[in-house]
Amino acid sequence: QDARLLGLVAGRGRAMVLAVNKWDGLGRDRRDQVRYQVQLKMPYLDYVPLHFISARHGSGLGELMQDMRAAQQSAMVDMPTPELTRILERAVERHQPPAVLGRRIKLRYAHQIGSNPPSVMIHGNQTDKLPVAYHRYLANAFRKAFKLVGVPLVLRFKTSDNPFKGR
Repeated sequence: QDARLLGLVAGRGRAMVLAVNKWDGLGRDRRDQVRYQVQLKMPYLDYVPLHFISARHGSGLGELMQDMRAAQQSAMVDMPTPELTRILERAVERHQPPAVLGRRIKLRYAHQIGSNPPSVMIHGNQTDKLPVAYHRYLANAFRKAFKLVGVPLVLRFKTSDNPFKGR
């Protein structure tokens, strides 16, 4: 039930930080098992900071509050177009998009189209043929460069019109 609720929150694009309470009463083996279960059942939340806290003793609450503030700031981040384009160019340089029918997919530039959640439009050719794994790669590159914490990053792709189509 918790995993489903978190999936709904992520689907709405809201910033979040995950806290597991009553951590102080668990033994080492049980702690490792809980950490593994959280990562196993919610791999789609790999960008969300995970905190193990004890409300009774107050342990872990300082770091939780820091990440909550960082998540709120990440949701409203302003990403300049030149910086987004530079990050896109570096990401493509490190790992080229795949070729489709012998033609390389070209990604030209990126710009921000919204916030809360941060949304980025990437322009190029044949962008509809980019695999989902490459979408995740680009999202992680932007997330790392802008130090985004606990917020999903929405990527949209726009394919340029081919002026020679039909000739």
